[in-house]
Amino acid sequence: HPVVETGLKGERFVPNDAIFEPGELVRIITGPNMSGKSTFLRQAALIVLMAQIGSFVPAASAHIGLVDRIFTRIGAQDEIHAGQSTFMVEMIEAANILNHASPRSLLILDEIGRGTSTYDGVSIAWAVVEYIHNHPGLRARTLFATHYHELTQLSDLLPGVRNYNVAVSEAGGQVVFLHKIVPGGADRSYGIHVAQLAGLPRPVIQRASEIMHQLELSSGKAVKITPGLSQQMALFPDTNPMLDELKELDINTLSPIEALNKLYEWQKKFIA
Repeated sequence: HPVVETGLKGERFVPNDAIFEPGELVRIITGPNMSGKSTFLRQAALIVLMAQIGSFVPAASAHIGLVDRIFTRIGAQDEIHAGQSTFMVEMIEAANILNHASPRSLLILDEIGRGTSTYDGVSIAWAVVEYIHNHPGLRARTLFATHYHELTQLSDLLPGVRNYNVAVSEAGGQVVFLHKIVPGGADRSYGIHVAQLAGLPRPVIQRASEIMHQLELSSGKAVKITPGLSQQMALFPDTNPMLDELKELDINTLSPIEALNKLYEWQKKFIA
């Protein structure tokens, strides 16, 4: 990065290659916050721009074809005067990219879909990658940074998608961001670790770790979060009237026809 490298005082800048192999269209980049994903995206965009104007570029070597436009979707804030939320601004920018980019364009997309719920965000991000890859009028080279690890599955479904992540070293409970882009997808974002570095109170960090552990054990199912404080409420309800009725049911006193009627009654409730 021509600016970040110069601005580092007493720290070593970690260089990263950006080599698109033949047939590679979309590079999905996962990894922790503060690890260097956005810097890598900006670095690629700046080097391509510098090359297009005939400038020297900060690289040992570079082979860059013609690029008609560079589209970026990095960061967003609401537009109060226009009545647009952060997510709306994000979607307008994404729409502009998908409607105007060409196979000669370079697309830089940073965390598409983060401004809405998890399921909506993952679905939109997934669909955007599919559209870029499959649309015959698009198929542009794309760097796509995300915390949605579900998107790494796309490399098994789309031949032009590759997974990369920012390397992390874990030893003795310590996490070190190596700032090196390596092949493969990440399985964690280390958000709690970054929150700790930012100075969140220790009880908040401890409680967040407890909740994350319980959510991981749930494997995506609804789970009752164990209260850490007396006034703390569960995140998800654990009551079910049908289960309560089943617990109180004495099957030894039911006749076969009564049991069938009860099953029929439950089936109607469940389908309704």
